Amino acid sequence: MKTVQRLLLLATLAMGTVLGCAPGENGGNATGSGAADSGKPRIALIMKSLANDFFSAMAKGAEEHQAAHAGEYELIVNGIKDERDLSRQVALVEEMIAAGVDAIVIAPADSKALVPALRRAQKAGIVVINIDNRLDQEVLEQEGVSIPFVGPDNKAGAKKVGDYLATKLEAGAAVAVLEGIRTSFNGTQRRLGFEEAMKAADINIVASQSAQWEMSQANTVAASMLSEHPEIKAILAANDNMALGAVAAVQSAGLDHPVLVVGFDNIPAVREAMKEGKVLATADQHGDKLAVYGIEYALKLIEDSEAEVEDRETPVDLITAEDLGE
Repeated sequence: MKTVQRLLLLATLAMGTVLGCAPGENGGNATGSGAADSGKPRIALIMKSLANDFFSAMAKGAEEHQAAHAGEYELIVNGIKDERDLSRQVALVEEMIAAGVDAIVIAPADSKALVPALRRAQKAGIVVINIDNRLDQEVLEQEGVSIPFVGPDNKAGAKKVGDYLATKLEAGAAVAVLEGIRTSFNGTQRRLGFEEAMKAADINIVASQSAQWEMSQANTVAASMLSEHPEIKAILAANDNMALGAVAAVQSAGLDHPVLVVGFDNIPAVREAMKEGKVLATADQHGDKLAVYGIEYALKLIEDSEAEVEDRETPVDLITAEDLGE
């Protein structure tokens, strides 16, 4: 229990740090001076949970890029406190429309719920770029909207992690999956990648449940899984926050065999956990660069309204303790 409390405290402190540099609840933090009057394009970055180190790295990367290109554009950084706070993220989009920004680069908390607001942004003449979590294609078509996606192949990334885990397990072993929010495209794709890797290795998924991307919920769900299925030999978590929750659950379960844990995102706390042997592997989708890729694409479309609009795939890499060194 002490381990869980310590991990939750670290997450809370991380949220406070990010909120200090980019207060999403106050409409964002403009980087640079005179954003409204400079004549430079204004780009709004709207992220998901500010409590997640992944989005902290994303914000920092974007701010560093703007600082290095201060003569080219202004940046407004926004985010929500909780992955499930869809209404607040929709409100942030509406606020940025009212503010008259030139572009919105968004990591949507939900693949469907944000589409109508983003359609309104496009109708207002705002360039919209989707990063991190792909918007639902069927809903985009229903709304008559085309929004380019800039981000990794989440299924391929999860499969890389699952394939590596499979090399540490015997055929027929029992494993569990901690899913993300089920209405998020990236959560679904990561689950499918895990499932494909396990099927190929003849490993049995005996439990699969959403923990909403959250560490505390993952701890509760994983503890229940381990109690119901004490034969579980590994837990595959669709993000690193949930992997940390699973680590705490494994430590509290007191099983007579090791339970391997893998994640996705390569946040600092998981890198430390890998060095300590508590997490086996994760996937790095280069969060510090992901927003930058979206910003650079937005600037291109602002400069050339006739430019071809298409999706852009970004890197995702398997990370193990061997990659971290000492």
